[in-house]
Amino acid sequence: MKNKKKIITVAIDSPAAAGAGTQAKLIAKEYNLLQLDTGRIYRLIGKMRLDNPKTFNYKNIKKRIKRLKIKDLQNKKLLSDRVAISASIIAKNRKIRKIVHHFQVCMAYSPPKKFSGSVLDGRDITSIILKDAMFKFFITANINTRAKRRFKEYKKQYKKISFNEVLKSLKNRDKSDRTRKYGPLKKTKDSILINSTKLSRKQCFLKIKAIMDRKLYN
Repeated sequence: MKNKKKIITVAIDSPAAAGAGTQAKLIAKEYNLLQLDTGRIYRLIGKMRLDNPKTFNYKNIKKRIKRLKIKDLQNKKLLSDRVAISASIIAKNRKIRKIVHHFQVCMAYSPPKKFSGSVLDGRDITSIILKDAMFKFFITANINTRAKRRFKEYKKQYKKISFNEVLKSLKNRDKSDRTRKYGPLKKTKDSILINSTKLSRKQCFLKIKAIMDRKLYN
């Protein structure tokens, strides 16, 4: 879909725990953009699969996505490990990805009028969802740094899990994201690489902001 409106579109891809979600939120706030964490959509569908396996079918998935609101994705129950595993399973389904794809594109190119554009983060945003985005970033960090960040998050949530378990989980997630048949995680040639390994949240954001401001205001 061509970007017909003069709106800001930002596409971000990243492996798990690289900080893309945090940066997307900061970008959205700075430039008044609709922020969509695309992974949350698959988590929502993954939760549907767990909650009502007997009625889990394409027809009901389409109905749920059709009435989906951004606020629905803020449900904390979507953050459980059980839901995450379910989400990773259904994310490999081509038909489900097509349903989600349509919703993502609509949100990206036709955000509510109060917004100046959109910022989407996920695994296939730069390569499939927003191929012609105004800005395309690939945010990453080394596996140990990402594991430490995720482990710290779990500790704050009082989850009983070891660092090695977190590390193993991320390695498995990386392999799944990069090798799946549909919408695999990969850096496109026109995406700007942002390595956040040695950057604080603020430093990472300021680096992205400098890139965006040069194009928007010069």
